[in-house]
Amino acid sequence: MKSLRNRRLTVFVPALIASSALNAAPWLEPGDLRARHAVQKLADRGHYERGVTTWPIMWNDIDSGITTGVSSDLPATGSQNAYLRFERTEQGRSGFRSEIMVGGTSEPGFVRGFQQKPREEGELALTVQWQGEYLAMGLSPQYAANPSDDKDFRADGSYVAGVIGNWVVGVGAIDRWWGPGWQSSLLLSTNARPMPAVFVNRADTAAPEHPWLSWIGPWNLTVFAGQMEKERVVPETRLVGMRLALRPITGLDIGFSRAIIFGGEGFSQSFSTFWDAFIGDDNSIDGSDPGNQLGAIDIRYGFPVGVQTMSLYMEMMGEDEAGYMPSRKSWLFGSDWTTQFLDADQQWFVEYANTLADDLIGDSIPNYAYSHYRYRTGYQYLGRNMAPTFDGDSETLTVGLFHFMNNGSDLSFSLSHANLNKDGGNRVVQPDNKIAYFVPDGAQKAVIASAGYGTEFMNGWLSLNVQATDKKIRLLGGEQDQWSAAASWTYRF
Repeated sequence: MKSLRNRRLTVFVPALIASSALNAAPWLEPGDLRARHAVQKLADRGHYERGVTTWPIMWNDIDSGITTGVSSDLPATGSQNAYLRFERTEQGRSGFRSEIMVGGTSEPGFVRGFQQKPREEGELALTVQWQGEYLAMGLSPQYAANPSDDKDFRADGSYVAGVIGNWVVGVGAIDRWWGPGWQSSLLLSTNARPMPAVFVNRADTAAPEHPWLSWIGPWNLTVFAGQMEKERVVPETRLVGMRLALRPITGLDIGFSRAIIFGGEGFSQSFSTFWDAFIGDDNSIDGSDPGNQLGAIDIRYGFPVGVQTMSLYMEMMGEDEAGYMPSRKSWLFGSDWTTQFLDADQQWFVEYANTLADDLIGDSIPNYAYSHYRYRTGYQYLGRNMAPTFDGDSETLTVGLFHFMNNGSDLSFSLSHANLNKDGGNRVVQPDNKIAYFVPDGAQKAVIASAGYGTEFMNGWLSLNVQATDKKIRLLGGEQDQWSAAASWTYRF
């Protein structure tokens, strides 16, 4: 048996063990708050020279990106480096490893951020992974009780991946989070279940060695292509996502993301159709456009403040293109910072997002963000928006705190004020009432508070979460209770 976390995260920093070959997978998945805090703090203090806004992060990047200078910065970053090394040993080692997870919630929650929580009233999952020198695979059969999307049996997290040169090529249903936000991502988040897709991304995102290109710094390119569910206005629509992330100077991360929706039953899904959408030739007024596209640009700058760190970040997403730039814009702004009190580490953030198109600059355009006249089920996958949990036409302000104790336990708190579906119209057409759509039904305002506690329990990891609202939130899939509670227990062996 392997404990999910070490019982005490000491400030001893293990020596960096060089890998003799690139690791195909697995990767550091989104959802682990302590891991993200560790990666960002190391990067913001100049000890991790890789990007921090594209998840998952390859373990090979963790190996090669952490500089030797971290050993002289023990009071500030010792526990962060120790935790990453522990998880690297647990998750990135060769051979077989397995885990079982049992969890559930009193009600599937509407609000989801970067933190991983149970999705359904009952969940049972067994994950078996194997990793070799150039090939890795994982199988994760799952059962969900009374699922909100009418899918009892799932395989989320399953994959097969291999290394070709410095590229990882694979197929699977893996979670992704693109962008610097903690509560929201305007183009791709873990709010919806992961879509099965083929994918490719760099294995080691080190800077180019050529002197003419080295100025771009560490860079990553990731592309995936998948097919949406059949229970849509246009069944089995194609989705292609791509992201280019650059780190030209220490602390500065710049990301360019695209999502292209095209094809589906009754519509062309040829390469020429995709290409027209890719180059932006899809803004016609006669209904002949080949698909729908979203584009986003995000920037994060992190820097040391004494022995702590701080960052400022923003993201802009557009539904259309004008002058080769996104138009009809939605915005996200935020800041996060670290502290060390009570013999523990803290991660704070404050974040504002507005998904009513052009509401901040120009004349607002309701019923536009994450919508399309043809693909009327919108940017939903199995009932949830694939970007921000609050969906389109919404304005939110969130304050959050994560408290990481030296014994491995953690606490989390967040408070959001949400102005949901500001214009009151309902944009999403739901062709199958067996799928509950987590889309705000009509204009409404709500205060949403969340709290969580994670700790080692019975040689596994126990996670408890509660969420409360000042009033019931109306969704297309039904009215939410004002209180909900969730719990999960994960055991590695």
